[in-house]
Amino acid sequence: MNDKIKILWADDEIDLLKPHILFLEQKGYELITVNNGNAAVAKTISEKPDLVFLDENMPGISGLETLRQIKAVQSDVKVVMITKSEEEYIMDDAIGSQIADYLIKPVNPNQILHSIKKIMDKSRLVTEKTTQNYQIDFRNISNMLMDSQSLDDWKDLYSKLIYWELELDKSADKSMNEVYENQKKEANHNFSKFISKNYINYLQPTGDNGPVMSHNLFRRKVKQHIDEKVPVFFILIDNLRLDQWKTIAPILKERFKIEEEDQYLTILPTTTQYCRNAIFSGLLPSEIEKRFPDKWSNDEDEGGKNNFEEDFFKDMLQRLQIKGKNSYTKVTNLDGGKAMVDKISNHFQNAINVIVYNFVDAFSHARTEVSIIRELAEDEAAYRSVTESWFKHSPLWEALQIISEKKCKVIITTDHGSVRVNKPVKIIGDKNTNSNLRYKQGKNLSYDAKDVFEIKKPELAFLPKVNVSQSFVVCKEDDFFAYPNNYNYYVKYYSNTFQHGGISLEEMMVPYIVMESR
Repeated sequence: MNDKIKILWADDEIDLLKPHILFLEQKGYELITVNNGNAAVAKTISEKPDLVFLDENMPGISGLETLRQIKAVQSDVKVVMITKSEEEYIMDDAIGSQIADYLIKPVNPNQILHSIKKIMDKSRLVTEKTTQNYQIDFRNISNMLMDSQSLDDWKDLYSKLIYWELELDKSADKSMNEVYENQKKEANHNFSKFISKNYINYLQPTGDNGPVMSHNLFRRKVKQHIDEKVPVFFILIDNLRLDQWKTIAPILKERFKIEEEDQYLTILPTTTQYCRNAIFSGLLPSEIEKRFPDKWSNDEDEGGKNNFEEDFFKDMLQRLQIKGKNSYTKVTNLDGGKAMVDKISNHFQNAINVIVYNFVDAFSHARTEVSIIRELAEDEAAYRSVTESWFKHSPLWEALQIISEKKCKVIITTDHGSVRVNKPVKIIGDKNTNSNLRYKQGKNLSYDAKDVFEIKKPELAFLPKVNVSQSFVVCKEDDFFAYPNNYNYYVKYYSNTFQHGGISLEEMMVPYIVMESR
């Protein structure tokens, strides 16, 4: 393994380092030596080393200048700076130039060897350690799967699963991926049974003793932060999963301190129409329909289903006796995002500002419909990568940087997540049955009851009831509905797409984050 690692060592006293050179050659490394910066740059071009040891203080061009020229001709080469000086500006300059390590003279052979292993073997060591640690934790997760009896248990379990999914992403060894996927699949199977058993009871009036869900999120979690002294920005990123939050969190931590990092449970069906209206009204769907009969739209109604969120929001503020100025901004395209950035400074005088940002949801739907976008987000890791790249370059991040410069509180959450579906479930419905792949509502639906979560009495789930024989059926795990008369089309077109509306950890256990400006 080591005989393939080529090391260039540049030092004006290279002859005095002969024992170090021999030691490394005995360990199987190939050494190329030079005694000045210009020669180091030339050898970098001709030999293309894997690693460079670079003395900071050489005659001619300095070590720092040599470093800049080496990076200009081979940007990916790993460089270890070696210097007699401990002056902070030299370290800062070297680190800013993306060195791999920094050593202070005199160095001994074991220091050098340790630095090589740390740099060149890092990927292998991280992979081995990650695999080993996941194997150890596998049993703990399996025990949690057996013992999860509450939503708090499921929060802990899902957090642990996402942690390992992200860690395994970094690993070069993919042998554990199938083991992990099977464990996550088992988790979703058990979670679906848990929700099917408890969901209706969770919706019954329980004061503040029941779970935090879409319809009580503002009352239970947000209201306490609104005091008119410090502006609150409530930012809802449509269809943001926990793993996607974990991907963008390091970016936000550059500007914000995270005060609370939690999850809450969405209502069913896990779609914007139901979940987001519930969040901004503080009501369940049938309660919204009753209070706003002219503003609630059922599945079969034409037109948008979320056209009155701001009206619901202002009504909820009055009912919750939340005083002070407020604003509501919905961003659905790039121009809207730029306009939001231009106006963000106007909102610092408000007690509560809502920003609804629709990118992730739009991207997930576009992924289904456009083949080239499907290639951009082929799997979970790629989906996260696209989310991270979008966020870094989005008007939303630009706005958040402006917000971070003032004393503010920021709450980031979502209305629901999405799951990558793979297993078709047959269903038959009439022409008025809705088109969502993860839930169906209508009359005289025909399906296998063991495949779905049945809501035969919509009123028990606080869902609007259009006719006497209407019912809701919801997909579990990674299932999706397919009609028998067009079965092969559905299977081919929708398998491996991200959908929402049903029961899964990804859709229902969603992030809720509270941050403060640094």
